[in-house]
Amino acid sequence: MKPIDQVRSFLADLIGGPDTPFMVRREQSAQFEAAFVMPAGVRAEAGTLGGVKVEWIVPDGAASAPVLFHLHGGGYVMGTPAGSRAFTTEFALRTKARVVSIDYRLAPEHPYPAAVDDAVAAYGALLATGISPKRIAIGGESAGGGLTVATLLAARDKGLAMPACAYAISPWTDLTCEARTFDTKAAVDPLLTRKSLKDMGDAYIAAGDPRAPYASPNFGDLKGLPPLLIHVGSEEVLLDDSVVLHRRAEAAGMKTQIKIAEPMIHVWHMFHAILPEGGEAIGEIADFVTAHWKQA
Repeated sequence: MKPIDQVRSFLADLIGGPDTPFMVRREQSAQFEAAFVMPAGVRAEAGTLGGVKVEWIVPDGAASAPVLFHLHGGGYVMGTPAGSRAFTTEFALRTKARVVSIDYRLAPEHPYPAAVDDAVAAYGALLATGISPKRIAIGGESAGGGLTVATLLAARDKGLAMPACAYAISPWTDLTCEARTFDTKAAVDPLLTRKSLKDMGDAYIAAGDPRAPYASPNFGDLKGLPPLLIHVGSEEVLLDDSVVLHRRAEAAGMKTQIKIAEPMIHVWHMFHAILPEGGEAIGEIADFVTAHWKQA
């Protein structure tokens, strides 16, 4: 069995189907997080930034290293920093940089714009510690990828300094869920469907507008944002979200690049332990980020 097919089989056993209710998935996520074993050479430390709970992932000897400001995925309704440790610990070990993962509030208990408010508050507090923005990168996966761009928009609008660069892995950047690939990739995406994402998006947006730029950055003005790297799998319903984000970023004059990885699925990076392409993708992000830090 090919590694990518192993991942597909694992996901089928874990979630039981892409339309599994998100509150059930929230419970499954907690079980998955509890099973993760921290690798040697890195430690996790609880903290706060701007009144928001965070988790620091710190490699040995990296107390004053640059910082990756990380926003986890989970459709705005589930997920924690612990759930992204497969990525954050590997990134920290490869770059010897610190990762601060933001434990933003989740819907439906805390609907939009709670996640954006928390992310901007934490980012502003990080800047207030005195670290140069040129030694910060920001990024996330899935909803965290969309939240990455939304956070940059909101931070820019508040007059906060932009970080050195940003990345978005399989980002959810259009909460209307009207993109063409929700239909053309429905048969090959093992994780997400239009229904599953609409359910999560409706819980997050509540009475708000799904086209609001801080909710769906593909509808926003992206001028003035830092260089952006987008990773997306060829076999996921969110493919068009990434393609449109890239095109809008280009039109706004941003430095942007996109990688469409075949035949990868949603956030394949998380499975690097059994999927070589996952490790390669993390390496590409690490190279992108460290190259921009070196320019500081």
